[in-house]
Amino acid sequence: MPTIEQANNMSQSKISAGNVQVYYGDTHAIKDVSIEIRPQSVTAFIGPSGCGKSTFLRCLNRMNDTIASSRVEGRIEIDGENIYDPRVDPVRLRAKVGMVFQKPNPFPKSIYDNVAYGARIHGLARNKAELDDIVASSLQKAGLWEEAKDRLDEPGTGMSGGQQQRLCIARAIAVSPEVILMDEPCSALDPIATAKVEELIDELRENFTIVIVTHSMQQAARVSQRTAFFHLGVLVEEGLTQDIFTNPKDKRTQDYITGRFG
Repeated sequence: MPTIEQANNMSQSKISAGNVQVYYGDTHAIKDVSIEIRPQSVTAFIGPSGCGKSTFLRCLNRMNDTIASSRVEGRIEIDGENIYDPRVDPVRLRAKVGMVFQKPNPFPKSIYDNVAYGARIHGLARNKAELDDIVASSLQKAGLWEEAKDRLDEPGTGMSGGQQQRLCIARAIAVSPEVILMDEPCSALDPIATAKVEELIDELRENFTIVIVTHSMQQAARVSQRTAFFHLGVLVEEGLTQDIFTNPKDKRTQDYITGRFG
């Protein structure tokens, strides 16, 4: 059961999307999606492959802008600000809305420089001591400090897959985002590394709003407070995770959860 504080948080929106449409050329990939995403909680997007969940996730930090044929219509606001307003700088937006991808993608740099990268670009540290603090704090929040503190000068690419993914989470945290988007962050990891990342997600939601795309319904049930089910580019239903999994309102959701299609 959510605490009173969590219930209060759930009554407000961090991200508000209304009538969102996404086109890739002539293909209508996302159809009329509206959703409210609560602060300091984990919202999971589930659905079969190609259902639009990752496409919609990428709308939330304008990653679709990088695809020439894409067009986004509708309204997406974060803290009441229209993120598609022409005056919004996508680089500044992506500092506020961090992203962790399916495959760990550390830069070919040292562990230290991977984490320090964003802080340097955005001028978040006035000197080396402040940068050191950001790196240490981010690695601690990502549950990686003990494993990394004696090898900060070693390449991030030399770490295990699970460590690399936590390094990418540390890199996202380092610029003090408010929202973290995760696109199937555990699909390339073994069960032990997956459990560590899931534990980390649960800790991070105290300070961040997290949206996770996952192909694993079990993972959605374990880590999220709310779940949204997508099918054929449509948001079929969204609600408290326990309700979606135990008492779905739409037959398509029930069929997916019970394994009739997927």
